[in-house]
Amino acid sequence: MGVSGCGKSTVAALLAGRLNWPFEEGDDLHPAANVAKMHAGHPLTDEDRWPWLAKIAEWIDGNIVAGSPALVTCSALKRSYRDVLRRDAVVFVYLRGTPELIGRRLAARQGHFMPPTLLDTQFADLQVPESDEKSVTVDIGAPPATLADGIISTLGLRARPR
Repeated sequence: MGVSGCGKSTVAALLAGRLNWPFEEGDDLHPAANVAKMHAGHPLTDEDRWPWLAKIAEWIDGNIVAGSPALVTCSALKRSYRDVLRRDAVVFVYLRGTPELIGRRLAARQGHFMPPTLLDTQFADLQVPESDEKSVTVDIGAPPATLADGIISTLGLRARPR
């Protein structure tokens, strides 16, 4: 979880490969209207996000029922959003970075529907996980592979062969 451009997709893909877990790109679950709204430079409202969060929660529940550990990316900026996704088996990994670092990343990113102009609204909405939430915080200054290794170690996970 974290603001756009923090590395959620990159780090989650690395984790999925190393752990041999299913991975869902949360952005792919956005309704077309949400994507169009963000592409036009308009921030999403809570009302825009609830159906999207419900789809992510459904995906999480399907993996829990199947007994399959899995990874899904989601900004999950507010606690109320995380509350929709929270399950006993869910651990939020918050990728934390400065507005300056993430702004540079967004400016260099090609082909994503989220324009850099919306970064300030993401930071304005961000409520970092509190101590009573099952989460770990990872500073994003290191290379993605190093971040993935650190997350695996911190959570006591084991890489699995494919």
